[in-house]
This record gives sequence, C-alpha cells and structure tokens, in this order.
Amino acid sequence: MLVWRRIVVPVIFILVLAAGAAALVKLAFFPAAADVAQEQPTAGIADPVIAVERGAVVNELTLQGNIARDAAYIVRTETDGTVTAVHVADGAAVAKDQLLFTIKQEYPAKTIEVRAPEAGNVSLIGLVKGQMASIGGEALTLTPTRHHLQATVQATQLYRLVNAPAEGTVTITGGPAPFTCTGVRVEIAEDGTASVRCAIPADQKVFAGLPATIDLALGKVDDALIVPVTAVKGGAGSGIVWVDAGDGSDPEERKITLGVNDGENVEVVEGLVEGDAIRQFVPGFAAPAEEFCYDDGTGNEICETGASW
Repeated sequence: MLVWRRIVVPVIFILVLAAGAAALVKLAFFPAAADVAQEQPTAGIADPVIAVERGAVVNELTLQGNIARDAAYIVRTETDGTVTAVHVADGAAVAKDQLLFTIKQEYPAKTIEVRAPEAGNVSLIGLVKGQMASIGGEALTLTPTRHHLQATVQATQLYRLVNAPAEGTVTITGGPAPFTCTGVRVEIAEDGTASVRCAIPADQKVFAGLPATIDLALGKVDDALIVPVTAVKGGAGSGIVWVDAGDGSDPEERKITLGVNDGENVEVVEGLVEGDAIRQFVPGFAAPAEEFCYDDGTGNEICETGASW
C-alpha cells in the first residue's frame, strides 16, 4: 500500500499531465487536416460580363480656354523706290486700307501708296521719309484686332476630335450670350501639348485673357449597338473586345468597328450583335476606382477611393 501511494500514484499523475500537454501542443501547432481544408478559399475572382445593348451616344466635348489676340505679323513693301511720306506713328491704331506710306517709284515713274491690310495696331516702323525702299523690305509690324479662343486638349481627347466640326459654341463667363466661333482646328505644339483654336467673330466685343469655354458637337447616334469604353482595347475607328461564351472557356478576342464615342460608351458599327456577352473590362486592366464618402462625426465629409480588380 505504501508503494502504491509513494510510487504508482505519482507516476500515473505525471503521465496524465504529459498527455494533456501533448494534446495542447498538437491543437496549437498541428491542426487537423480537415480544419486546414476548411480554411482554403473556395471562391475565385470572376471578370464581370455584360450584354451588348442598344442605346444613344452623344459625343459632346466641352473645353476650357482663354480669349487671345491674334499674333502680330510683318507688313512688307512690294516695290522699289523712295519713301516720300510716313503717315502713321509707332503704336497707332489703324483701320483697314488706311494709308501707311507713300513711295515714289523711279521706273516706270509713279507714286505707290502702301495701305493697311486690316485693322490693328502698328509698331516697329522700319521706314522713314527719304529712305530707299526695296521689294520685300520690312515696313512695319501689324497686330490685328482679331481674336481667337485657345482651349487646352488632353491627349486622351485627340481621337474624339478627328472629325471635329468647323464651328463651336463659345461661352464667356459674365460676357455676352453664347456665340458661334468658326474655323475650329486642332493644334499640336512642338512640346506635344494640344489645343483647339477657333476665330471669334469680328462683331463680338471680347478682351484678351478672358476665360471661356467651347462646346463641340462631335456626333450623335440613336438606337445603336453600344458597349462601355472599358470593354474595348483601342477606340479610334476600330478596337478589340473579349466575347464570353458562357461555358467556362477562354473568351474570344474579336475585332470590331467603332463609331461615335462619348467617353463612357462607344457605338459598335460592326463585329457584335445585340445580346452578345462581353467582358466589361479589358483583360489586365483594373476596374474604375469607386469613391466612398461618409461623415466623420464632426460634420466633415471624408472620401476614400478603392479599386476593384
């Protein structure tokens, strides 16, 4: 009995403690295979698929710009002879056909009158009375009273302007009613920056430096096949979409012909039919970021942006 109490019971107690410790270690560091399997993700990320639908596309573009005066240019003489009179002073405002210089031609002998080609301001007068004038010589510099609108264009907007109209509607903040400007053209500078320019009508009272906008109607279609631009690789006349068969197979890469584009949706002229299922986003590109706004409890609004892939 003494042996049982002093040896056997303590040994059994130690074995029980050891077994309990081993069980705890196994639970903590060696989970069961079934548990591991349950922790594995069971859902994949699927590319969203949309159906080709019919709708209207209106391609209207509004650009921000400024009113500017047309650039100065040099007025040149068109004859040889002696200057007998200078009729204007540096900085003077002149009207169209106003007399600028009188030149006496020697052979055949006659008097030549040099007149202003248009209204403007003269500067850098290069002739004086008694001076010999020569064909092509610089007579003066004329800054015309003409004005134009110069509006900045983002590089991504250039393809939308390929078939830009010849006219646009100009609006000046605090100015006259919106009016039509003519001669719309796209200009690309040597540094790669692009702009749209149009001529301000002569009867419109404007001032250089005024901020203004120009609205361009670039195209409109009704009841056309349309897809979001996010689904198209390309976009200027032609592009590629990915058609989904719906059976789990890889999508078909298909070339399509494109029409009017409003920056969000684009007309499909050829290559798809209504009801075709296509990938909403070009493979490898992120979906547009979504902005979430909420009140921080102090009356201020906080907005956070998250991207969906």
